[in-house]
Amino acid sequence: MSETEPCFDVAHLGHVELLTDRPEESLDFFVNVYGLTESGREGDSVYLRAFDDYEFHTLKLTAAGTTGVGHVAYRTSSQAALQRRVAVIEQMGCGIGWHDGDLGHGRAYRFNDPDGHVFELYYDTKVYEAPPQERPALKNLAQRYHGRGVAVRRIDHLNLLAADVSVIRDFMTKALGSRVTEQIQLDNGRLGGCWFTINNKTYDIAYTEDHSGQRGRFHHITYAVDQREDVLRAADIFLENGVFIETGPHKHAIQGTFFLYAYEPAGNRVEVANAGARLILQPDWPAVTWTETERKKGQAWGLKTIESFHTHGTPPIETGKG
Repeated sequence: MSETEPCFDVAHLGHVELLTDRPEESLDFFVNVYGLTESGREGDSVYLRAFDDYEFHTLKLTAAGTTGVGHVAYRTSSQAALQRRVAVIEQMGCGIGWHDGDLGHGRAYRFNDPDGHVFELYYDTKVYEAPPQERPALKNLAQRYHGRGVAVRRIDHLNLLAADVSVIRDFMTKALGSRVTEQIQLDNGRLGGCWFTINNKTYDIAYTEDHSGQRGRFHHITYAVDQREDVLRAADIFLENGVFIETGPHKHAIQGTFFLYAYEPAGNRVEVANAGARLILQPDWPAVTWTETERKKGQAWGLKTIESFHTHGTPPIETGKG
């Protein structure tokens, strides 16, 4: 297989483990305000999912002494594909090893990205079985629409922070077979951000440059809703529940996503988004490169990017360290 040929060994973003030092408040937010459904508990973790996520969980919320991301998980397209990816990752020298999985999936292989974030790949998964009160009228849905809080539909993507996005670009394309769909080229020669996909979505993960000098930090997690009106409704729901809205609703220039950013109670950034109808169907899609000058013009309709979007990440920077 040539390096330019699309590789579909990895099927989709599976779940994200998010750490919280305010577990009860974070759980209340994700269930009653954001609108996720609890599917199980084990140890210090609560397993959550959106109503149209087919897997047992897409968010693992873990009580910890800090905030940020615990690990990021992708499901492969087959057992053979899992073994192929593991062989590549081990050859790259960034593997951690196998573990037995958790409530939501079977055996998984863990590894580190160059910035120290923990990833895992798995194939065997637990498909969510809705209890009677959640069963939809149509059997091609995982769960009926419940209308609780924002009632997000499915996990969409996440954004991680990295010391050197160029190194990440090389890593993701080799380790997962990801394709770069869009990127930001800074005047100083560095990459300011890079958006990746492993299927026909426009992106499932983004990395942006961490200016703090720290490593392994988290920027945000995003769940999708059906239409822009749902994003506007989410803003009202956040307002009524005292949730801090950082920026939006508005439309991104990069990827064209209609967005709303807020902080959950522990300070982790979350997004409610509508990506519209954009898909990357072109197999030889050339990465779209944005210049620093173009990005300084702001978002699609002129909204300037708020300063905290470039500085706030979790865990927060300790006083005196940047």
